[in-house]
Amino acid sequence: MGDGPLNVLFLCTGNSARSIIAEAIMNREGRGRFRAYSAGSHPKGEVNPNTIRLLEGLHYRTDELRSKSWEEFERPGAPKLDFVFTVCDDAAEEVCPIWPGQPMTAHWGMPDPATAPGSPAEIALAFADTYRMMSHRLELFMSLPMSSLDRLSVQRRLDEIGQRREAAQKA
Repeated sequence: MGDGPLNVLFLCTGNSARSIIAEAIMNREGRGRFRAYSAGSHPKGEVNPNTIRLLEGLHYRTDELRSKSWEEFERPGAPKLDFVFTVCDDAAEEVCPIWPGQPMTAHWGMPDPATAPGSPAEIALAFADTYRMMSHRLELFMSLPMSSLDRLSVQRRLDEIGQRREAAQKA
């Protein structure tokens, strides 16, 4: 892996909840080791208000978060990506662009809190669960000793983190 922060792109279809939450967590907790971005194949055009409420309640900056197309990361001058993670099952099944530089990829699917039914309190709980699951996965990812692992070992670990779906949902 190169010098400077590693660039990570989180993909989801709508880019309004899960991928935005992942971007916010990684940019705060990555402490300069990682630079996170998020995008969608069919972005909603706005961040879900429940995402903003959750993140602001946890003292995250939200002023730079926006729903955007993955096409921004195909253009000349876009950041060179080291990792690309799909965080929703729909995006994982779509034909993704060919990312310059051959970043490592993994699927970390989890339920969409934006489609959670119920009262405002139940919906807020769905967003909090998404935050907790994503935070746990990112903590595992950011603790990997990148400089001492070969590409195959990193890929195996990324896939293992993505398989923690049921365990993360029950925790």
